[in-house]
Amino acid sequence: MELREVFARNLRRSRHAKGLSQEALAHEANVDRTYISSLERGVYAATIDMVGKLASVLGVEPDELLRRAVRPPSGRANAKR
Repeated sequence: MELREVFARNLRRSRHAKGLSQEALAHEANVDRTYISSLERGVYAATIDMVGKLASVLGVEPDELLRRAVRPPSGRANAKR
């Protein structure tokens, strides 16, 4: 998964966790709602400054918006003991 897709997924997840609409997040970040929508769909790539700004509004660290999901090593998730 490309970093842009990772960011899009994490942005959407963080926004939902905070209970914000795209419009509310856009208002708080002083950007247009269509920009938030485009970021969440992976159409646009956010600048590092925008990552920081959105993280601040969402109350998370910027690295949380860029972090790839950690998966268990293959074959171990269903292993019986």
